[in-house]
Amino acid sequence: MFKRVKKVLLTVLLITGLSVPCNAAETGVKNLFENSLYGGLAGTLVGAACLAFTNTPSDHLNYIYVGAASGVILGVAYSLAQESKSLVALENGTFKVAMPTITPEFQTVDAKGHSVLMLKAELLSGRF
Repeated sequence: MFKRVKKVLLTVLLITGLSVPCNAAETGVKNLFENSLYGGLAGTLVGAACLAFTNTPSDHLNYIYVGAASGVILGVAYSLAQESKSLVALENGTFKVAMPTITPEFQTVDAKGHSVLMLKAELLSGRF
């Protein structure tokens, strides 16, 4: 009798747990983990692909580790650059200091159509 009650309770818990919708918010931490995971996977593939260009691949298995680590670092750097827009931001009455996003921009200089590559970074943002 006790085993049957236990099975019924477990089944009810599983069914109700699976039927509750999960509304995950797009947060910076979620993006950070996703980008670092995908970067690590891509770096692992690149490191493994580099083994094909060596004479003895078994001697250079560290390429896989270096590729994975580089991919994770690049994924974290991409996430941080994506999240931070300006050097100092004023949000809800608090100051936040972060690395500003540097965006390239072409500007025409003269009538002949010569253009110059300008690098732009926001130093201060907020609602006033």
